[in-house]
Amino acid sequence: MGRLFGTDGIRGVANEYPLTVDGSFRIGRAVASYFSAGNRRAGIIIGKDTRQSGPMIEKSLTDGICSVDTNAYLAGILPTPAIAYLVSAGEAVAGIVISASHNPYTDNGIKLFDTEGYKLTDDKEDEIERLVSAESNPSAGSKSPYASGKVYPIPDASERYLGFLRHTLSDPAPFKGMKIILDCSNGATYTVAPRLFKDLGVAVEAIGIEPDGKNINADCGSEHPERLIDMVLSQKADIGLAFDGDGDRLIAVDEQGQVISGDRILAICSRNLKRRGLLKNNLVVSTVMSNLGLRLALNDMDIDHMMTPVGDRYVLAQMQSSGAIIGGEDSGHMIFLDQHTTGDGMLSALRLIQTMRHENKPLSELSRVMTVLPQVLLNIEVQHKPEIESVPQIMEAIRVVEAQLGEKGRVLVRYSGTQPLCRVMVEGPRQEETRLYCQQIADVVKVTLG
Repeated sequence: MGRLFGTDGIRGVANEYPLTVDGSFRIGRAVASYFSAGNRRAGIIIGKDTRQSGPMIEKSLTDGICSVDTNAYLAGILPTPAIAYLVSAGEAVAGIVISASHNPYTDNGIKLFDTEGYKLTDDKEDEIERLVSAESNPSAGSKSPYASGKVYPIPDASERYLGFLRHTLSDPAPFKGMKIILDCSNGATYTVAPRLFKDLGVAVEAIGIEPDGKNINADCGSEHPERLIDMVLSQKADIGLAFDGDGDRLIAVDEQGQVISGDRILAICSRNLKRRGLLKNNLVVSTVMSNLGLRLALNDMDIDHMMTPVGDRYVLAQMQSSGAIIGGEDSGHMIFLDQHTTGDGMLSALRLIQTMRHENKPLSELSRVMTVLPQVLLNIEVQHKPEIESVPQIMEAIRVVEAQLGEKGRVLVRYSGTQPLCRVMVEGPRQEETRLYCQQIADVVKVTLG
């Protein structure tokens, strides 16, 4: 069996190991054993998105937590960053979010936050995985044969989170009078996002707010902004905001119907921070999947740029070590480390709108700070995942395309950390030739690994 943890927690098909009743129990027990040992604040907060498998996994995690004399605090349906905030505010020793983010409802996952509200390091994940796998002693970690933790709801969890978001605003007045369209992806933001913006005096129309357990991310949200685009244009809104299923991503749509992805949001916000003398260490962090246009834009603005492997926790680790306060991924994970410990779609939306008001310009004009180079991404199903460098056919295909592109583009081939996929990404000067180059490599991957 492969490693339990991927690039963003544990993820897989719901009701298949490890996201079964037994597997979730073991994970809950392991997390509680790891974080509650010798800690008087022994309690774990659990939140979830709207998937129909969420309650089953929540119950099993809760039973596992309680089995080692640790309390479980249930926050209900809330965005992932809300759980991180509640933990960081001193409410518990760790947090668990039941979500598979942007994946379809048939999948689910388990994301973990440590006592400070940060995603776990590889070392911490390895230790929890060791505890989960300790099948020789299923009761390992139990404090007493008679001890059991208790389960408590957190009835005001959403209010605490919304209070935190409002507190990040130095002045809520600029939001008044705006017209915003929200797409909540039938996910974890479906109640809290409309409430936040209405409280700020915004004229709000929200879609993706009718979850039924199966429609999360279904033709809506950050992965599917088509309906949002139509509504922004037809209603002449100032901006459209699309979140993913667990609310840690943001994709925006400007008043002209143009999609503004994470890279452009990073460029827009970074320029504003630099102009205001607030860009700590003159540095922005992103992943290797960022469009080459971001690197060129930051260079033009004389802003330093560092890249990490894919995954917002790697972005966070680099930000912490280098002292950066802004970083993220083109997929819409943005981390504003001066205000939060993790990516937060709703916080990112507030920061973007504040930037629009600081600059007194519409989003379409601000987005011109970065030119997006043509990019093609193909996902190929694979049967196994050997190191890319160990497959000579793939390496030769990459070398051929890189030679043809020269300095006008780049190639990136990597595996998904959560799915049996190999991702082939090519950027180049023109769309059609970029697509052909990407297909060349993808065909070789399919033959060798499919």
